[in-house]
Amino acid sequence: MRRAAALARRVSVDRWSAEPPALEVSGKTDQLHRNDGSREYEIGLAVPLWLPGERASTAALADAEVRASTSRTLAAQLRTAAGVRAAYWDWQRARVDVLVARERLASARELAVDVSKRVRAGDLARADQHQADGALATAEASLAEASGALAGAEQQLRALTGMTPALAAEGLSVAEAEPAPAAPPVALGAGHPAIAELRDRAELAQRSMTLAGIQGRANPELNLATTRERGASGESWQQTVTIGVRIPFGSDSRNRARVASASAEAIEAETQLRLERERLTAEVDTARVRVESARTLVASAEQRAQLARESRGFFQKAFRLGETDLPTRLRIELEATEAERQVARTRIELAAAVSALRQAMGLLPE
Repeated sequence: MRRAAALARRVSVDRWSAEPPALEVSGKTDQLHRNDGSREYEIGLAVPLWLPGERASTAALADAEVRASTSRTLAAQLRTAAGVRAAYWDWQRARVDVLVARERLASARELAVDVSKRVRAGDLARADQHQADGALATAEASLAEASGALAGAEQQLRALTGMTPALAAEGLSVAEAEPAPAAPPVALGAGHPAIAELRDRAELAQRSMTLAGIQGRANPELNLATTRERGASGESWQQTVTIGVRIPFGSDSRNRARVASASAEAIEAETQLRLERERLTAEVDTARVRVESARTLVASAEQRAQLARESRGFFQKAFRLGETDLPTRLRIELEATEAERQVARTRIELAAAVSALRQAMGLLPE
């Protein structure tokens, strides 16, 4: 609607008068006192004229309003995307915690069943059964806690988007594409929505200040009128035409407040533009470092998870053969679960870092 209003103002600049013309009709008679038949009728048109430079400045202001409304919409979309991205990756983290908690619960149940069989066979003591049952109860509590966090994160995401994102075929949510490493820093250019919004705001304020300086007085008027009159009854009617110009005097104090307000708006927008460009440049650099760090963490976590899986397989076989005790088996299971959780988390953090980089560069989600 703001853009429609700006376009309407732009169309109004194309008319040849500053304001719509006004029709003036008047009549004069002596019928109420002498009644000698004196009559006079006048009809005229008053046309407000543009001040020197006002029409071009008004057109430039309307064009700036159109651009400002467009950039404001894009900047609002980017700000909305920041909230959606944050909620999306919180949901992803919560979902990974639930998946890991389910795996931990399944492993704890399997271990509890194995320990129960060996207790009945007399291979393990009753205390070992209690430890296995305690580990199972802890895994159930962890799953319940993770499920509650997932429900909260999912509700927050649904409140922002109205839906829950779909998952890829392998069960992982689709991540955003990473920007090319050799791409120029978009944050420094005018294509960034936040930069474009402030730039257009500054231009709009400059155009308003220019127009306010021109409109130091009211618009002059061109008057065209025709008069039909007679002096008394029986005299012939006379027809005259009047052409006149009304030029009001100007006053510097009339628009001083408008000029000062527009000037202050321009200074504020230009200052914010400079600070925002510096902030975005630093944010892009930081986001790139975060992406590289997250990629290194993913490689380390995957290596650790691989070693933990192999160690769990060794100790599972050793426990079945009675070559290791239950506390060692529980510790290995916990380490393996934590390693799996870490690798899943680091993958999410890498995708979130890429998303933060795209946000800093002014790129909307794909």
